Amino acid sequence: MSSEGKKLFNIVILGVSFMFMFTAFQSCGNIAQTVITNLNNTDFHGSGYTSMSIIYGVLSASNLISPSLVAVVGPQFSMVISGVFYSLYIAVFIQPATWAFYTASVLIGIAAAVLWTAQGNCLTENSDENTIGRNSGIFWALLQCSLIFGNLYIYFAWQGKTHISESDRRTVFIALTVISLVGTVLFFLIRKQEDTKAPGDNDSTNEILGESSSARNKMMRAVAAFKKSITLSFTKEMLLLSVTTAYTGLVLTFFSGVYGTCIGAVNRFGSEEKSLIGLSGIFIGVGEILGGGIFGLLSKRSRSGRNPVVMLGILVHFIAFYLIFFNMPNDAPIAPMEGTDQIAYMIPSKEVAMLCSFLLGLGDSCFNTQLLSILGFLYSEDSAPAFAIFKFVQSICAAVAYFYSNYFLLQWQLLIMVLVGFFGTITFFTVEWGAAAALAARGSDYSSI
Repeated sequence: MSSEGKKLFNIVILGVSFMFMFTAFQSCGNIAQTVITNLNNTDFHGSGYTSMSIIYGVLSASNLISPSLVAVVGPQFSMVISGVFYSLYIAVFIQPATWAFYTASVLIGIAAAVLWTAQGNCLTENSDENTIGRNSGIFWALLQCSLIFGNLYIYFAWQGKTHISESDRRTVFIALTVISLVGTVLFFLIRKQEDTKAPGDNDSTNEILGESSSARNKMMRAVAAFKKSITLSFTKEMLLLSVTTAYTGLVLTFFSGVYGTCIGAVNRFGSEEKSLIGLSGIFIGVGEILGGGIFGLLSKRSRSGRNPVVMLGILVHFIAFYLIFFNMPNDAPIAPMEGTDQIAYMIPSKEVAMLCSFLLGLGDSCFNTQLLSILGFLYSEDSAPAFAIFKFVQSICAAVAYFYSNYFLLQWQLLIMVLVGFFGTITFFTVEWGAAAALAARGSDYSSI
């Protein structure tokens, strides 16, 4: 197999592995609060929102050290170990205990930081400036297939149910745990890239993620990775992109946890309210996959760069927020187990709710594919620290959003996303114009990015 073929193979395996793992984890996130609401009459006293807030809070802090951990352990083995912890978190729901639930939340926060740092490094190692857009799209489309399969099962298994029994819960989470473990094992299929650099070449990625096994060199690489993360954090481009990244963290919280909870709380949806959570996840996944395919695989044909895709993303999201505001009761995110009988400015419509799910996924793919692409382009030699910063900002904003989701009415959550999304789009445009100018100075074709 040629070098280019091996790189493409690695990208596909990376995407398929994440697809299996996040089939389990994202399905778990979509139904966690609904399942926990049904458990809170027992000895279990946990909150899905609080758990997610812990996960993303720990994740954000762990991103300060994740490049160092990846430097010592290596990206492939880092992803394997992280996958094991993802599976343990999902397995907690088989027989929930409050202490185990929150302990697993802390552990998966650390694992997620390592996983996404290693993923960014693997993506960049197997790409160049001509293929980073395509590879980001392939990875994102495969990853978001995860939203289809788990939610499809939930839709059919929970159709017509207003209460989730112990048997239903155990069956779902045993299956999701096994699926997560399958994705973890697939990481072993990723093939290591040969080092084509001359001995004297100064490549900071190789400095950080070199293959020396001596303890002294590993420590030096770990310290170098940490220093590089701090340095990159304060560059102009990274500070500007952090606003865009913050927006993706808020949206991640909303579509992966809050919106499904809102749908499940609307009593006017009748006996379908619980199964509609799964259907919503499917439509989000369709939007994510469509966006990843169009904006990734067809990126070579675009001569306008990344800005039009991001502009489309923010417009699509604004339409979705507007429709959700009119369709969903204001107290839906914080409704009790009995649900809510309130209405917004229209009678709640299942069709409009599913359209909004699709638009949320499509808009999210616009932002994430372009952020992955521009980070891989700007920081090709410092990929591990750059992607660690990306996940640091995204996860800390997701943690904050999960925390206030316990208390804020729907209208305030939507307003926050509108404001941050507006400014995040402007800052992305600024960085992209700078990247285009730098590319033109090098004599490269702007459409290649």
